[in-house]
Amino acid sequence: LDVMLPRIDGLQLTSQIRREGHSTPILLLTAKDTPEDIVRGLDAGADDYLTKPFRFDVLSARLRALTRRGGARRTEVLRFGDIELDRLAHKARRAKRDLTLTPREFGLLEYFLLNPGRVVRRTELLERVWEMLFDPGTNVVNVHVANLRAMLERGGEPRVIQTVRGVGYVLREPDPGDGL
Repeated sequence: LDVMLPRIDGLQLTSQIRREGHSTPILLLTAKDTPEDIVRGLDAGADDYLTKPFRFDVLSARLRALTRRGGARRTEVLRFGDIELDRLAHKARRAKRDLTLTPREFGLLEYFLLNPGRVVRRTELLERVWEMLFDPGTNVVNVHVANLRAMLERGGEPRVIQTVRGVGYVLREPDPGDGL
């Protein structure tokens, strides 16, 4: 959507779409490029914001990223077992206990909740959560997953983010025989 549409501006239209409960990905494409404009656009419910002039390959990459993030499957509250993540309020809870997560930990938890039961490779997390290509030898994913696990397990709850040795991680119900 363009922010400067003739009858109803893109921000109003975005807000209306979200109020009606639609989860279609929205990318605002506009000449309005101040930080305040970008914040207003994202707060109105847009998933991304791209300013003019832009390169077509950048637009294509951003559209691909939007569809990878779940597209029409997007819901505002994600749940898995006793874990709840509110994407709009940017709040997370486990067993009715509020979790204080960094933005990166929040992004990791969100990605795991969008992909429960599926093994997620470290390189995939780097691409999808960090939205960048990193040196595959970096331990940044391991460190952030360890911090996220510590937060999730702080109340004595069992481990739900399991390591798949040499591959990555999987979000799954704890095995009663694990003792974790």
